[in-house]
This record gives sequence, C-alpha cells and structure tokens, in this order.
Amino acid sequence: MSKARVGCLILISLAWAGTLLAAHGASAQTATRRPVVLSLKLNGVVDPFMASYVKRGIGQANADNDAAVLLTIDTPGGLDSSMREITQAILASKVPVICYTAPSGARAASAGTFIMLACPINVMAPGTNIGAAHPVGVSGAIENEKVTNDAAAYIVSLANRWGRNADWAAKAVRDAISAPADQAAQLHVVDYVAPDTRAALAIGPCFPSAPTLTTGALADPTFHLNLCGADVAAFHMSLAESLFHSFADPNVAFLLLNIGFLALIVWVIHPAFHVLLAVGIVSTVIGLAILETLPVRLVGVILLLIASILFVLDVKAKAHGVLTTAGIAMLVLGGLLLFNPTVPTARVSRPLIIGVAVMAALATFFMLRSILSAKDAPIRTGIETLPGSTGVTETALDPRGTVRVQHQTWTAEASGEAIPAGAPVRVVAVRGVILLVERDVAPVASAAGEAQEKGMVP
Repeated sequence: MSKARVGCLILISLAWAGTLLAAHGASAQTATRRPVVLSLKLNGVVDPFMASYVKRGIGQANADNDAAVLLTIDTPGGLDSSMREITQAILASKVPVICYTAPSGARAASAGTFIMLACPINVMAPGTNIGAAHPVGVSGAIENEKVTNDAAAYIVSLANRWGRNADWAAKAVRDAISAPADQAAQLHVVDYVAPDTRAALAIGPCFPSAPTLTTGALADPTFHLNLCGADVAAFHMSLAESLFHSFADPNVAFLLLNIGFLALIVWVIHPAFHVLLAVGIVSTVIGLAILETLPVRLVGVILLLIASILFVLDVKAKAHGVLTTAGIAMLVLGGLLLFNPTVPTARVSRPLIIGVAVMAALATFFMLRSILSAKDAPIRTGIETLPGSTGVTETALDPRGTVRVQHQTWTAEASGEAIPAGAPVRVVAVRGVILLVERDVAPVASAAGEAQEKGMVP
C-alpha cells in the first residue's frame, strides 16, 4: 500500500472519530441540560405595552425551546384588544404556558379571566380571585348585548378548549360573577391551588404529590410536561414597555387630565405662554391614552373639563371665588365618577382628589390671577414705550446722529433744525430702529423759571 493511501486512511479515521466524539459530547450536554421555565409578570392593567411584553416573552421561550412559560398574573383587567393579543399568543405557543394568579391578594379580573382560561395549565394562590369579566365601555355601563354576546362566546370557547367550566365562564361575562381560588378549583375553572411558584411548577412524574387533574391540558393523557429540577429564568419588560405601562394608572390619568385641561384653558386666554400650550397638549394626550386602558366614564371627563373652565373664568370675570368654589365641587365629583365603580381597583385615590382640588384653588387665586393681571398691565419696556421719552444727544443731529434714551444709545434724526451735542431731546416717533426727535424745551423753561424765582433774572 502506498504511503499516500495510508495517510488518506489515517485522516479519514481521525475525522470519523472526531465526529463521533462531538456527537457524543452534544448528546451528553443535551442529556444533562436542566429544563428552563421562562417567568413573566402580568401586573396591572392589560394594555398594549403589557401585551407586547407577554408576546415577546412567549416568542423568546419558543425560540429557545424552553420547557414552559410561567405567567404570574395580578390584574384588574384592561383592553379587549390587548387581552386577545395575549390569548392568541398563548394558544399559538408550542411551549406550554402556565398561568398563575399570585401572590395572595392578587386577582385575575375581567381581561385576566380570559387569559387564565386560555392557558393550558392555570393555577391560583390561596387568597386570590377570578371573574367579573363583563365588558365595560366608555360610558362606564356594561356594553350592549352584541358586545356582551361576543365576549361570552369567546370565553366559552377558551374554557372548552381545555375542558373547563364553560357555564361559569359565561356567567363571569354576563353576570359579572367571581370566585375565590378554592371555589374556582372546585368548579373546575382552574386546575389547582398552589401556595408558591415551586408548588405551581410541581408537574410531572418526579412529583409524586402532584394533584390529579380533571380539567386543563394535564387531564389529557397525550399532554406530557416534565419540569423536574427546572430552572426559573426571569424575563423583564423593556425600558419603553415598563415606562409607558407604569402610566396606566387611574391616579396618573386624573392628574394629567387636570394639568392638561387647566394649561390649555389658560393658554387660550393668554396665548403668549407657549409653554402652557405644550404642557397642555402633552398632558391631555397622555391622560386620554391612559383612559383607553381603563373603564372610564365620560361624565367624569366632562366634569373635570368644566372644573378647569370655572377656575379660569373666576379670575377672568373677577367673580371673587364663587366660580372657584363651583369648580372645586366639579373637580371632586369628576374624580369620584371618572371610573366605573364596578371595577374596584379602577378608582382615583380620594386624598389625591382633595389634594388636587386644593392645589387648583390655590393656583386660581395666585398664579392665574398674576398671569391675567400681567396681561392687562401697561407696557413698561420695549420699543413701544419710546415715543414721548426724553434723552440727551451724544453727537450733534444735523440731521442724523446718536442720542441716549432709556439708558440706551440710539441712532436719531432731528425732526426740525439741527440739535447740538448735549442738548435735551424728546422722541417724537420711531421709524424702524431710528428715532425721530425734537429739541426738548421743557428743561430750559424750567431752569429759567427757577432762576427768576431766585431773583437771578430781572
């Protein structure tokens, strides 16, 4: 056998051995890799920013082929469109999504009920509740029959998807019923109750104490999920998602609306304050955007607008506090009626309402009064004040030179005969940046009169 052929066989053998070693190492690494559960937090209102975050997280778990997604829920509800984005992402996920209403005291209300029922596995912590899923419109009342029927049909389809209690789900929409954790488990609305995250993830053959389930995906013998020794990895909101989601709060919306309305009304009365226009537009737009995520009542918004108008009109009309008093009453009433009272967590803090009312009253009596007084005050500076002013010529005006008027040097032109340097002058008119002046005889006459009184002039 030639040396070339021997060398070729050696190289082939080495390559084959290297491939076997690499494959063995990869399979060993795969075998020893611990399963990963990606943890997401759905806290607060279900808005577009929360929907974006949950969808990103579920997408990331699918891309990384994680063992499961753990979605911890504590929400009063939110937008129907955002809720549907989340439920669609859950249903389309190849990675199982475990929804867990926690900690104790949390709730999966309104849109949160739909999300819980969309999950193949749903769990609740003791002391939590689920339900009150009726749709709420802008007026604050339950939406019309068409919208209610659509929501009921959707939640029933979600419940049937995983073999849960569809009758209870329909009542949660139509009658706004709710249930605590233990009752929800007995009614087969949720799969089981777990006191903490580890207990919620106690699923699979390595957990002999795992509950026997008759609902949810785990009731299906073809559904296999093994989270033995799983690592829980947190998935956080982006900076933009976190920032904008934090604004979706009833108290923030109430503050921004009042600031925006007041700033815009003051700007209408006094257009020179362009900063107020910018503040008013930004505050009002953000406030209205937040209201889109909450069960707002139109009457509350109108009352807040009327209150701002009354505050400004009191100063403008010099009503001596009568309109301000009415404005305070409108502001307090608007704050109390701004959100639907059937959603307990969507309400403005009463101390905040009182605080804003007091601050608005103080602003009316001090800041706005000062602004409008300044508007009516005569102009004391600027080129409009030059006609009639007196000064002294710095150079001879024959016919043009310079004068000193109002502590400034101006180019001036004599309106009549030439005026020598150092002579008193009076501004007759302003032509662009040139002053038209005449000799001021008043100081000369005054000096002559004083001399005559002293007997210096016969």
